[in-house]
Amino acid sequence: MALDPNRWTLKTQEAFNAAIGRATANSNPEVTPDHLLVALLGQSEGVVLPILEKVGASPVSLRNRAEDELGRLPKAYGSEPRLSRDLNAVVEAADAARGELGDEYLSTEHLLLALADRLELTREDLLEALRAVRGSHRVTSQNPEDQYQALEKYGRDLTEAARQGKLDPVIGRDEE
Repeated sequence: MALDPNRWTLKTQEAFNAAIGRATANSNPEVTPDHLLVALLGQSEGVVLPILEKVGASPVSLRNRAEDELGRLPKAYGSEPRLSRDLNAVVEAADAARGELGDEYLSTEHLLLALADRLELTREDLLEALRAVRGSHRVTSQNPEDQYQALEKYGRDLTEAARQGKLDPVIGRDEE
């Protein structure tokens, strides 16, 4: 099931396509977890960046570290890159996380959980942040990110805006 792209979310498919494209552009013989990590960190609309923000990790420093690793990879010309053994292990671990969470599709948050050791983050912290970001929603479609943080995406926190003094005062209440 893990390597069946029909059971991946759209963001997971985009991340893998970007990782393969990056490996091809760099003339790397294998697509590694670092290629995937750079692709995940490049998704501005995904769920990965909000999860990393919740755990206090810096996406920029994580990306820079992964970019440094990519610069050290060997180059080979004339063939298409294949998935590395490490990346296959990450996908298998992500599929196991998908099963643990009761999700139907392999999503980017599952890949992030599988990359926890590489990111030097604890799986427990990532799971807690994941629950805060996606709430009780399960991944039951190929585009689950639309369901996450709907209030933050489409609403406005008036209480927080008032605390920061960003609301205009009420007109006509000078006498009170």
